[in-house]
Amino acid sequence: MEKLKMHTPNITAENVEKLAALFPNCVTETRDEKTGQLKLVIDFDQLHQELSDHVVDGPRERYHLDWPGKREALLAANAPIAKTLRPCREESVDFDTTKNLFIEGDNLDALKLLQETYLGKVKMIYIDPPYNTGGDFLYDDDFSENASDYLSRSQQVGTDGARLNVNTELNGRFHSDWLTHIYPRLKIARNLLASDGSIFISINDREIPNLRKVCDEIFGEHNLLGCIVWKNATDNNPSNVVVEHEYVLVVCKDHNEIETSWQSAVSDVKQLLVNKGKELVTAYHDPDKLQAAYTVWFRKHKAELWPLDGYKYIDAGGVYAGIRGVHNPGKEGYRYDVIHPETGRPCKQPLMGYRFPEETMKRLLDEKKIIFGDDHNKLIELKAYAHEYQEKLSSVIELDGRSGAYDLRTLFPEFKTAFKNPKPVNFLQRFLSLTLKTNGDIVLDFYAGSSTTAHATMELCRNDGITRRFIMVQLPEPCGPDSEPAKAGILTIADLSKERIRRAGQKTSADQEKFPRSDGGVPPSSDIAEKTSKSLDIGFRVLKIDTSNMKDVYYAPDEMKQDQLALHTDNIKENRTPEDLLFQVLVDWGVDLALPIAQETIAGKTVFFVDGNALAACFDSHISEDLVKELAKRKPLRAVFRDSSYNSDSTKINVEQIFTLLSPASKVKSL
Repeated sequence: MEKLKMHTPNITAENVEKLAALFPNCVTETRDEKTGQLKLVIDFDQLHQELSDHVVDGPRERYHLDWPGKREALLAANAPIAKTLRPCREESVDFDTTKNLFIEGDNLDALKLLQETYLGKVKMIYIDPPYNTGGDFLYDDDFSENASDYLSRSQQVGTDGARLNVNTELNGRFHSDWLTHIYPRLKIARNLLASDGSIFISINDREIPNLRKVCDEIFGEHNLLGCIVWKNATDNNPSNVVVEHEYVLVVCKDHNEIETSWQSAVSDVKQLLVNKGKELVTAYHDPDKLQAAYTVWFRKHKAELWPLDGYKYIDAGGVYAGIRGVHNPGKEGYRYDVIHPETGRPCKQPLMGYRFPEETMKRLLDEKKIIFGDDHNKLIELKAYAHEYQEKLSSVIELDGRSGAYDLRTLFPEFKTAFKNPKPVNFLQRFLSLTLKTNGDIVLDFYAGSSTTAHATMELCRNDGITRRFIMVQLPEPCGPDSEPAKAGILTIADLSKERIRRAGQKTSADQEKFPRSDGGVPPSSDIAEKTSKSLDIGFRVLKIDTSNMKDVYYAPDEMKQDQLALHTDNIKENRTPEDLLFQVLVDWGVDLALPIAQETIAGKTVFFVDGNALAACFDSHISEDLVKELAKRKPLRAVFRDSSYNSDSTKINVEQIFTLLSPASKVKSL
């Protein structure tokens, strides 16, 4: 019977097989130093020659991003790991029914464990990785090093400690540490993205150039969608250039796939505004009541209306925004007076004059297409209706970054500062609403922090009724011992993150009972209310990364001692539960980790059924042929048993024959 491999894919071995199929003459054999077994390896000199149109003679200069540690980063991305995900019901919410996941542990391990299950299935990734602030960069894989180690490894000093080159980069080791950390994670993340998927990466100005080059190498330069400038704060530091922004680099898996999808998403927002305008204009004839009703609806949905969140006004012609389209942006314009209707005085003129001749302005005034301020001191604006909008995205977002702290303080009123610099919920909802448009779409955040992404996802699902899913990954990094959460018993950032999701879920569910709101006279959207009441998922399964459930039993016969023989009769570690084993099977077999799980007692044994008949698993001891026959009659797609759990050798031998006879389509493996 075939056994589960119990480790993540060996990407290097798979790549060797692919190259062997293309260039068989570039593959040779060598003996593995650890196992002594022969293995296939690539003759790189021969491969270089195969891919060149001239004789290759040693290394050649070429344009590429390089740093001390890049080879180690590539190795870290490709190397398999023998780890597993262990379920933690007591920290989960709605464990048996939720489609959301929270994975606690190193995110590089998490990405590898998710590879087979979610390969090409994640629609959007948002990450806010640690910024390079010029200090030692610490993470679980600990790529930081001291200055002398860096200078030696980067060949800036010789064996005697003397510098080999004079003009060294003072902060080079910090850039190298950061690149070595981020590179393997982005490389694996690309595998998880759907063909029309995209990744949004928050970053500061210190590493944006390097991040751009890394993404060009991993995703391809043509798949860069853009760099969004987020104007989020004001820095009053008088000694430097004022820093008021961060960046969000946006990259996709396949530019051809996503371009149409994004244009469609913007078009959907435009149509939503147009339809809402028609609905309210029909319902309200009084201009003040019409604007009041629309304002209530607009405030409720502002986040998912991006990039048309400036369309916050309504009149008999529909929803509109005020733009400076009447001003001349580049050269001397037309000069004339526009009289304010209330004060009777000329309105303030734009610096470069008006774009239109006076005759055109008179026509726009007659058509009520000009927006005036409260008095003549405000520049006039042009009324732009939603139905006139041309689908496009802006590279600049203006949003106060301090609102993220307010979002968190609302959930944790007992703390003055629960988490440093959390991203605002409505900031992330702009990207979520643009990319996740279909039921079941998945967003992944493998630097979850306080889990703003999960919070934003749940609120967005409540607002529009689309059933999105989230996967959060967070290292159990200790909260500062003097921090408010630590003093309150929340010891790690992962614990704070989980508690934030719990509280955000409760708040979202409570708000849903009042949704859709009818204050201000807005006609209730009963269709969305009905959808969200049935589909809103505020739960999450907690899975913790741990060592394999299997004992280390790989010994040569002449090295085995008498007291080690028992290891071969039961290869499962003593402290592992049947549900631990089940999740390792799900990871190994590439089965969705959020599928519903049911337990039944059959022939006195506990049997797990995943998503009905997607998988049947029994890890009890003394399994009989009667139990095997009963399971085979259920015709599961997959079945798995412990290798040492059969009540006799004959039962073990007959398992495959029984399934072949009663359920030939079933795949059967042992653990």
